[in-house]
Amino acid sequence: MDPAGRTGQAGAMVADTGRAAPRRSYPAGARHWATSLAVAGAAAAATTALAQATGQFHWWAGFVLTPGALIAACGGPLLARGGGRAFTGYVVACLGALVFADGALLMAGVMGRGWPALVMLPCLAVAGTYLWRPDDPLARGLHRTVALLAVAGALVGATLQLIRAGLYEPGPFHWWGAFVLLAGVVVAGNAAELARHRMPYRLQAVTLLVGPAVVAALLGVRMLRGW
Repeated sequence: MDPAGRTGQAGAMVADTGRAAPRRSYPAGARHWATSLAVAGAAAAATTALAQATGQFHWWAGFVLTPGALIAACGGPLLARGGGRAFTGYVVACLGALVFADGALLMAGVMGRGWPALVMLPCLAVAGTYLWRPDDPLARGLHRTVALLAVAGALVGATLQLIRAGLYEPGPFHWWGAFVLLAGVVVAGNAAELARHRMPYRLQAVTLLVGPAVVAALLGVRMLRGW
């Protein structure tokens, strides 16, 4: 057989093998960790640059900001994996975000004006847990009540932020009474929703919600009237 032919066939086989070789793939977990750490690093760098630009940079707040970013980054891979670990990742990410927000306010020297954000963020974190609502109607109804009350709490924080920023002046109006009334309406609405389902302990659950709802609504009306 012609040696040149054998050489050509061997070269073709090597070329085919090279083309067929799969690309090196990295585990999904490593990509999730890399993405989370990159986002955390970018957020910390951007916050530091912004604080320096304001002229009120407090370098020592980095010892609060950086751990918060790392804690939040630890929750990212668990969230991305989904399943039962996603809720744990959500809790870890929210805790890290709270620490990060605290560090950001301290670093920029705006804690006196921005502290209502530390009211809004925990409430929004609690409201976000409704993504993992249970299948049982009773447990889901109670969870929905807590989540909606957390949304009302976030609105309280937003109102406080507007007041601290000078964008809203309530004057003699007792604005907090409106949120107490809103809480009563939220609880009463969830009690009505639970009453639609045929399930054990329905009457007890509705009674448990209606009582506090009536009390909160009456207190809210009383506060709005100047009590």
